[in-house]
Amino acid sequence: MSPVTSKTASPSDTEEGSLGQGQMRMRRLRASANLRALVRETYIRLEKLIYPLFIVEGSGIQKPISSMPNIHQQSIDIMLKEVEQVAEAGLKSVLLFGIPERKDPEASGAWKSDGIVQKATREIKKRFPELLVVADTCLCEYMSHGHCGVVEGAKILNDPSLKILARAAVSQAEAGADIIAPSDMMDHRIAAIRKELDAAGFEDIPVMAYSAKFASGFYGPFREAAESAPQFGDRASYQMDPPNIREALREIELDIAEGADIVMVKPALPYLDVISKAREITKLPIAAYNVSGEYSMVKAAAANGWIDERRVVLESVTGIFRAGADIVITYHARDLAKWLS
Repeated sequence: MSPVTSKTASPSDTEEGSLGQGQMRMRRLRASANLRALVRETYIRLEKLIYPLFIVEGSGIQKPISSMPNIHQQSIDIMLKEVEQVAEAGLKSVLLFGIPERKDPEASGAWKSDGIVQKATREIKKRFPELLVVADTCLCEYMSHGHCGVVEGAKILNDPSLKILARAAVSQAEAGADIIAPSDMMDHRIAAIRKELDAAGFEDIPVMAYSAKFASGFYGPFREAAESAPQFGDRASYQMDPPNIREALREIELDIAEGADIVMVKPALPYLDVISKAREITKLPIAAYNVSGEYSMVKAAAANGWIDERRVVLESVTGIFRAGADIVITYHARDLAKWLS
């Protein structure tokens, strides 16, 4: 009879040992903060952030926006103090929204040489010439009815609006804007703006197109900030229907064909899939707008102690970059500059 032998389990028979000596362990590169930083794939860089500002006529004005904590409507003199702080914090770009003293059906405040954005741009470039000024080119803040184009009855007219938008773009460029950013969503406005900029000698001024701008519920706080709520109806006939991604890519492709230098997806967080798909179809820089509603929800949750604001903002903005954005417009920019310093 053969002797009975007992078998002792070897390391290779254990659950851990059966993996094999050369098996990859993903946790190896997560063991310390320095290791995690060494292999980190996506970074937030201050030069990639754009900080929006809301400018009003007058002096000594700093009016809090109730739905957007720490964001204000500001007169130019007060705005310049914040711009100085922005520059000292290491941010390189601001986006200007103007709230005129008077609105009219011709949106004259958008294209007059003494319009609020034009005046603010001149003052910023005079004092901070290296800071990039992005001029929002739209008509809603300047129209008495609050829509982004010329209105006839209850219809927003496309082609008559292009002339006003192009005129506003040239006026902003004349004031010293570094980038023109049309946000109206009228068809063919990029071609119209590019044509007029070139004719006026501004062929070197880039256009950042709000290419895939969705008719979103996340813009609510911005309506208060820019005083731009439409007086009737909504913007669904010109801003994009939220369920559509193929249409968004067509919009981006059309803007590129018309001469856009940078394309944009707005809002950012609910449309990360659009950003990712846009990254696949173009090598142009892609901007994403981390909009007012996204900002305000984080602020409200943080104020109630429900989330760690710093951690959530860093994670959210990193996610926008990870999806494929090269540039992020965000009201969190000043906080990010502080946290990343």
